Amino acid sequence: MHCLFCQHHDTRVIDSRVSEDGATIRRRRECEACGERFSTLETIELKLPTIIKSDGRREHFDARKLRAGFDRALQKRSVSEEAIETAVRAVVHQLRMTTERELASRRVGEFVMGELRRLDHVGYVRFASVYRSFEDVADFREELDRLERDLPGEGQLPLLGGDVVSIDKHADKNRKK
Repeated sequence: MHCLFCQHHDTRVIDSRVSEDGATIRRRRECEACGERFSTLETIELKLPTIIKSDGRREHFDARKLRAGFDRALQKRSVSEEAIETAVRAVVHQLRMTTERELASRRVGEFVMGELRRLDHVGYVRFASVYRSFEDVADFREELDRLERDLPGEGQLPLLGGDVVSIDKHADKNRKK
């Protein structure tokens, strides 16, 4: 790597550290000509599929848009930042695992809905209402019925009334003692 200060053609690495998530390496370098030191970050560059929008446009995948979609669906819901980040990483992982160079935005939406179903039923229904273009209350009711029928819902509040499902099984056990 060239020195940032004197443009000498060679620098040596004097220290390397891996980030907490293991996705980047910080390297401390020193120029052999002028002795100046600087840091570089090394990251893995993975090619994600190009997203084909419903109108036929093609866009590069943007993780910020993905995160914004999760944030909108989960706005004012009690879902931790860590859980949201884990869901975003899961969707990106699914995208990486597809061997396709181009992917319809509908498939990305299905990946997101799968993660939202797991995270928060209300967030899932919010996302599904936009994603599937619900026209009226009957569409909402149909999706709610499908969700209540298909999912056990453990660890989440019920969608419509009913008893509250315990979020912490250990707390229930401690109360019984």
